[in-house]
Amino acid sequence: MSISPLQSARYRYTPKLPKILQSDIRSVAVRYGNETSSVSDSEKIRELFPNTYGMREISFENAPSTAPQRRFTVGVILSGGQAPGGHNVITGLYDALKKASEDNVLLGFKGGPSGLLEDDFIEFTDSFIDQYRNTGGFDIIGSGRTKLETVEQFKIVAQVAKKHSLDAIVIIGGDDSNTNAAVLAEYFAANGGGVQVIGCPKTIDGDLKNDVIETSFGFDTACKTYSELIGNIERDANSAKKYWHFIKVMGRSASHIALECALECQPNICLIGEEVEARSQSLDEIVKYIASVVAKRAANGDNFGVAIIPEGLIEFIPEVKTLIGELNDLLAKEEAAYNSLDGFEAQYGFITGHLSRESAAVFSSLPQDIQKQLLMDRDPHGNVQVSRIETEKLLITMVSRELGKMKESGEYKGKFSALNHFFGYEGRCAFPSNFDADYCYSLGYNAFLLIANGLTGYMSVVTGLAKGPASWQAGGIPITKMMNIERRHGEYKPVIRKALVELEGRPFKYFESQRKLWEEKTCFTFPGAIQYYGPEEVCDITTRTLALEQNC
Repeated sequence: MSISPLQSARYRYTPKLPKILQSDIRSVAVRYGNETSSVSDSEKIRELFPNTYGMREISFENAPSTAPQRRFTVGVILSGGQAPGGHNVITGLYDALKKASEDNVLLGFKGGPSGLLEDDFIEFTDSFIDQYRNTGGFDIIGSGRTKLETVEQFKIVAQVAKKHSLDAIVIIGGDDSNTNAAVLAEYFAANGGGVQVIGCPKTIDGDLKNDVIETSFGFDTACKTYSELIGNIERDANSAKKYWHFIKVMGRSASHIALECALECQPNICLIGEEVEARSQSLDEIVKYIASVVAKRAANGDNFGVAIIPEGLIEFIPEVKTLIGELNDLLAKEEAAYNSLDGFEAQYGFITGHLSRESAAVFSSLPQDIQKQLLMDRDPHGNVQVSRIETEKLLITMVSRELGKMKESGEYKGKFSALNHFFGYEGRCAFPSNFDADYCYSLGYNAFLLIANGLTGYMSVVTGLAKGPASWQAGGIPITKMMNIERRHGEYKPVIRKALVELEGRPFKYFESQRKLWEEKTCFTFPGAIQYYGPEEVCDITTRTLALEQNC
């Protein structure tokens, strides 16, 4: 089979590990920290997780291990959307298992959680796993979005685990996938299954983080990939000097990607959903803001620019967020009645007849294309699929209309020609950056240490990431620490709380201090392609977000 020169070279890359993980496994011991509590709703979370709630944070230190030396059989799944580095989590886990004993076995269950339910798996070997080292994608075993949440499903997983004598299951996924991991760990703990469950923090959106999890894997690579593309567009815009580019980037529930790309590329406009919500900015106010920037630049003779828009922006606009919440609940409760309707006209009448007066008015004010996009099939969690809502086109249309009004009143004399882009899948399966290759390998390697020490219901954690891998520390955090109660599918359920952009945090504050300059002047920067070989300050650099957060 033919492979690219870079693919061949990346197979040979040796990921860097924290010093503690370079040690012989028998000389690494657990250090227990403080007991934990959930981020909120602690009484309810404790009630739902009586066997795994309140566990201590742990770290690893060089000391004689008290973990029993025995044979392990471990299962692993990839869950949810792809993120660069997932393959390295698996190779790190595999290498740690084999370093402990060649008799240890790693089974990869195919297609995500459904692989566990269907007992569809592959046993990893050296020759097979070597084909996926340091590569992007989840094609090693595939992924899926099946949720593990019912007792019937847990019983099937228990049967599969018993059949293969599994000691542990590692779930590599985002907040929802790791919520499933916590629930599954509680089930085994309550029912004496003897199977440990460990999670690994994956999502390019960057919203699986807290005071211990500094970043989710894939965020670094995805942002660098998008930033390269945005930088290319900025260079083109500054060359042609005749187009405004509206670029939507991934980030359904948080604007971390948009903010990171803005810090890397210094566009003229970057909207941050969390700020829009905090300031209760209406859609009309957002349109007027963008139009004012376009007009200011036109007055300087610059009829071009770049605007970055987070994928989930529309859900942060207060009146639209309320509308979407009502739509999600309505379509969950009245699914059968809604699906029986024939044609958009009937659907429109049904929807506006069941919404509150305020939300019905907002829905009616939107272009029909956007209305239809808001009514498309829900995602597996019962939410609108915001990636399919063409917010960037909506803003172009509305800004164009606003500029037309401004031109009539003499407030604007420029030319507005706009192009739209959406960068999503382009970043999810890229070759992982050196940072993600190292980080993910460390997360997988560390996951085995958690298993070897008998821990369950924990997330694999590597910290100190703003500096080089030699300085990184390894440990684990109870997944229940990150949980709260949220409304999903019209019901209240335990879930991991998503981390939003902190408006008082250093990354946003720096952006806020610079954006007036970026609006009026052309301050574009061009990150270029991800570099894998060369000076460390180019190849191993982390995100601007992480550097600012850790003041590095």
